[in-house]
Amino acid sequence: MSRVLIVGAGLTGSLCACLLRREMPNKVIVVWDKSRGAGGRMSTSRSPSDPSCIVDLGAQYITATSYYAKMHQNFYEELLAHGVLKPLVSSVEGEVMKDGGHKNYVSPTGVSAIVKHFLKQSGAEVFFDHHVTHIYQKGAIWEVCRKGGAPEQFDTVVLTMPVPQILQLQGDMGSLLEKSQRQQLEAVSYSSRYALGLFYKAQAHINVPWAAKYISNNPCIRFIAIDDKKRNLESPECGTSMVVHTSVPFGIKHLEEAKEQVEPLILEELNKLLPGLPQPDSIKCQKWRYSQVRSSVADCPGQMTLLSQPLLVCGGDGFTHSNFDGCIESALKVFDVLKHSL
Repeated sequence: MSRVLIVGAGLTGSLCACLLRREMPNKVIVVWDKSRGAGGRMSTSRSPSDPSCIVDLGAQYITATSYYAKMHQNFYEELLAHGVLKPLVSSVEGEVMKDGGHKNYVSPTGVSAIVKHFLKQSGAEVFFDHHVTHIYQKGAIWEVCRKGGAPEQFDTVVLTMPVPQILQLQGDMGSLLEKSQRQQLEAVSYSSRYALGLFYKAQAHINVPWAAKYISNNPCIRFIAIDDKKRNLESPECGTSMVVHTSVPFGIKHLEEAKEQVEPLILEELNKLLPGLPQPDSIKCQKWRYSQVRSSVADCPGQMTLLSQPLLVCGGDGFTHSNFDGCIESALKVFDVLKHSL
């Protein structure tokens, strides 16, 4: 049975695995991710002292424009039917409207539930703390090496991590990339930012009239959400949580500093914006080096095939655009390549 390795347990990788399972049930599908859990930039964190208190550190909500609501209707319907998505009914202050017919959705159990849904549907063997370092072509197969583990062999490899991480891979990657492909990949750029997740004890009250708010004209903070309010799940029994996203200029300025140095700067600015906040029970600081794609691969719709035999293909939002529908678009394009090659 042929083995397919998908590197990256974010939305593109998990949906590729799911589509592959549904149409080619005889394949052995393996997913590796360097993190400790699924989600990629659709990441949900839990309070260390209260597992029911969660916060989305990456993507906050899903916006379906009228075009993509139609194009990807079956994916939206599947997630709504399984209760993974529900309409966002809370107010988002300062939101820039995408188009007249757009709809916002939120994930009741955290945005990582979207990725976990597709991973579960895929029945893939999923391994975390698997950081790929080298890829070698050995005749008709790929030998893939990772930090602190034995090399493994696969018939097909799909790379869905951020483009700079694809370019960092060692082994035969340098010789596999044509000059024009390397130039295309090197031209991809991402914004960088920090996210702060603040967890509060039950009964802590944050007195603001909105569930989420875009902040303009602040050098540090760009977005704040009261997470349980955003999900419309406020409860006196469960602690509330808040997420703060920094502006991109702040993220770039402090990118190479330790999170421990940056966290107090964000907290200081937050307390100026929202004076009288209760003391958080715990705080999670996340550095998003690759936050959102600013400039994607040019003239490359959804994927880039580096070698056809054995198949090595790249995908992810770096090949489309940086949101839910961009990842779906890429997964569909990668799956097209898989279907015609396997």
